Amino acid sequence: MSDPAARKAPAPAARQAAEAAAVARFRLRLTKGTHIAVGPGRIELLEAVRDAGSIIAAASDLGMSYRRAWMLLDDLNRCLRAPVVESVHGGAQGGGSRLTATGLELVRLYRRIEQTAARACGEDIEALKALLD
Repeated sequence: MSDPAARKAPAPAARQAAEAAAVARFRLRLTKGTHIAVGPGRIELLEAVRDAGSIIAAASDLGMSYRRAWMLLDDLNRCLRAPVVESVHGGAQGGGSRLTATGLELVRLYRRIEQTAARACGEDIEALKALLD
């Protein structure tokens, strides 16, 4: 009987083709004056906090310092009418952080805009891909 892990691993040619495939990525940013209020990095950080349950774990998962993550979230909080992250006290793990209703809504809207843009531009994206080598 063959090794299950070996069956799951893509063949080198398939892996190479996947790595070489063209992918369109929308990078929406909302600015407030010269300041980036909302952007893909901040949304990714919010999703990491949502998934990890703490700013420290989210920062670690994203390969950034806690200080950098905290500064990005603080900056985001100052740009919005309501905070996006709140502290959770107590519990078995001693607390953590979670997204507020505003934080959850911000992530939902941002990702929906990305999906809508990708659908609306689908034909043009495919035409651009066809121009690639």
